[in-house]
Formats: sequence, structure tokens, C-alpha cells
Amino acid sequence: MNKTILIVDDSTSMRQVVSMALKGNSYDVIEAVDGKDALAKLDGRKIHLVISDVNMPNMDGITFVREMKKLPAYKFVPVVMLTTEGAEEKKKAGQEAGAKAWVVKPFQPQQMLAVVSKLLM
Repeated sequence: MNKTILIVDDSTSMRQVVSMALKGNSYDVIEAVDGKDALAKLDGRKIHLVISDVNMPNMDGITFVREMKKLPAYKFVPVVMLTTEGAEEKKKAGQEAGAKAWVVKPFQPQQMLAVVSKLLM
């Protein structure tokens, strides 16, 4: 059975790039346009990993991760923040919210896939 990954990013092109890389490596993908949309998609189905942007309208990535971690079914799902943000205070806030990894855009798909496979071991 393929592992399912939720991609949360307000950029359509970024979701497409990440989705293509993941699908090319046999992952199933669910896409969300922001934190609110992502929370709505956490409907009890099994999600193995989340890749989320930080800066998004409606609900930013760090708030989304905090809210997701309150849900018993998703409390232990690993989160990768994929963002243009490199500031240490943002990384710290992401880590405190529950993010396990931080990948800065622009990125190489292989770099992101290495982080994904490490977290899904």
C-alpha cells in the first residue's frame, strides 16, 4: 500500500512540482490550498506525512500544524515545512508547533524526497 502525503501550499505550481516528485516515487498525494483547506481534508483517512508551506492566506502553515496536532488521529504525523522562510525564529516556531524538518525553497526534488523517506522509515 502506498503512503499518503498531504501537500499544503497556496501556490498551484509548487503543489504540482511537489506532487509530481512524490507520485513519481509511488506516494499517494492529497493537495490543500491553505491551512483551513488542509484541516478540512483531515477527515479520518490515514495521512503518513504532511508537507506544508509557512506563508499562506486564511491559515498559515505553523497555525495549521498546531491545529492538526490537536487532532488525536494526526497527533504523531510527521510534518515537513517547505518554505522560503529561513529565519531562525520561524524555524523555532515551526519546531514548537510540531514540524520535524524544514526545507527552504527553491529546493531540489531529490533533497525533499530524501527528507520524506527518512521521516517515513
